[in-house]
Amino acid sequence: MGQGYSSSSSLPGLGRGGDLTLALPDECLASIFGKLGCHDRNNCSLVCKHWKRVDSKSRQRLVLVARSEISLWFPSLLARFSSVSVLSLKCSRKLVSVDDDALARIPALLPSLKKLKLKGCVDVTDNGLLGFSLHHPPLLSKLSFASCGIGSRGIVSLLVNCPSLKDLTLKRLRKLDAESTPLSFQHQSCFKTKSNTNDCYSYGKLERLCLKDLHNARLFIPLLCSSTHSLKTLIVCRSSGNWDSVLQSLQTTSSTSSIEEIQMDNVQMGDPGLVAISSSCPRLQVLYLSRATDCTDDGLSAISNSCRKLRKLHIDAWSRFGSQAIGEEGFLSIATKCSGLQEVVLMGLPITVISLNALATSCPVLERMALCNTESIGDSEMQFIGAKFNALKKLCIKNCPISDTGIKAVGEGCPSLVKLKVKRCRGVTKESMWKLRMRRRRLMVSVDSGSMLLAEDETDDRGGTVQAAVLPQKSRTSTSSSRTHDVNVICSSRGALLIRSRFENVLRLNNNNRRRSN
Repeated sequence: MGQGYSSSSSLPGLGRGGDLTLALPDECLASIFGKLGCHDRNNCSLVCKHWKRVDSKSRQRLVLVARSEISLWFPSLLARFSSVSVLSLKCSRKLVSVDDDALARIPALLPSLKKLKLKGCVDVTDNGLLGFSLHHPPLLSKLSFASCGIGSRGIVSLLVNCPSLKDLTLKRLRKLDAESTPLSFQHQSCFKTKSNTNDCYSYGKLERLCLKDLHNARLFIPLLCSSTHSLKTLIVCRSSGNWDSVLQSLQTTSSTSSIEEIQMDNVQMGDPGLVAISSSCPRLQVLYLSRATDCTDDGLSAISNSCRKLRKLHIDAWSRFGSQAIGEEGFLSIATKCSGLQEVVLMGLPITVISLNALATSCPVLERMALCNTESIGDSEMQFIGAKFNALKKLCIKNCPISDTGIKAVGEGCPSLVKLKVKRCRGVTKESMWKLRMRRRRLMVSVDSGSMLLAEDETDDRGGTVQAAVLPQKSRTSTSSSRTHDVNVICSSRGALLIRSRFENVLRLNNNNRRRSN
């Protein structure tokens, strides 16, 4: 009796007002820091020397504003964060960025570097990339360049001298477009041995190539031809040029390509490109076609004949002149022959019950489906989906002429459904969504309300969508003032959110005025 136990008194250096983190191992404190955001972690490093030391040794990701003034502080700054594995250097294109000398020091200062991203560093040239690559960083696996002053010579030097490089992203490289020099080792001055281009590229193991906002497709023909044995993902977005000829070059290689995922977004590609993909990429599992204006049903039929392992299919049938390039026939061939489809996203395709029947019959493992921007999806198609798609888990309907009847049919069917998203469907009312939620309480319903009026306690504070039960309207016996206070307009656009906040402020001022008058 009369004796108490004090945990702080039993630990050295922990008196009243002492630092309790001194009793923690550095690994535990580093794990806590790892769960903080960038701003909070920077503030924690300013608390004391102990926290600064733990933060410096445990920080894995570092983002720097890469202005020219920081070049002088590069050695001391990177020496402090020597364990960084992800480095991002960002600068405005209107300002002077770090130069080649600063870039060439990075591999020596960060031996654990795995990912490097440069954005807006216009003063970094091929000489800087050459000096960087000559250090042969052993762990560097991912590189990303956006709006930098580099060309083909610097990119090829990285492909040659970085033995672990697997992921390469190139965005808005104007110098690369202006040079018109293909990514070939024949133009690389650092090579002294005479060898074939394919032999040189065989030393690399590039698995993912992402090209965005580039304007000369033929520059990448040597790179693609030489990476067919290792490349698994090809992403091309908003890049001009004849991509049919680029993809046809894959057919000239002796071995089949190992590409499993292809994304073509807003590019000039037609049926010859799809035929080349079908013949050279038999392992294709993911296909994204968005605004590929020259693709027709014949190209999709070629894909269905050869790429039987397809798991994900995304098609946006937008046409440059408003005509329908891809129709139901092409998708019907894929739905019939690709039995392993798990995800289907169709935008602007005139899908009917015929295609849905083939999809339900031939693809028993289909789990995710999205049907958007088509007038052919109505209540009859929704009733068919509810009756036939037993394995479907996620369904998205956007901008389709459906009504409460279609929502009711989906709620009564689709036994495996866990999430339903409805957007821009004016024929759907809140009563039907409430009844669906009452029928299936475990189903998560996401509604893009538009002009629908919902109760205030259901509104999402972020103003985006409603992912809860949609309650019915209040009784008509309630007064007009109570109805004014209990409803809010839910919209998804920023302008609508601004209008909503203005209305709420006006209502709040009216309430205050009424209370004062009373």
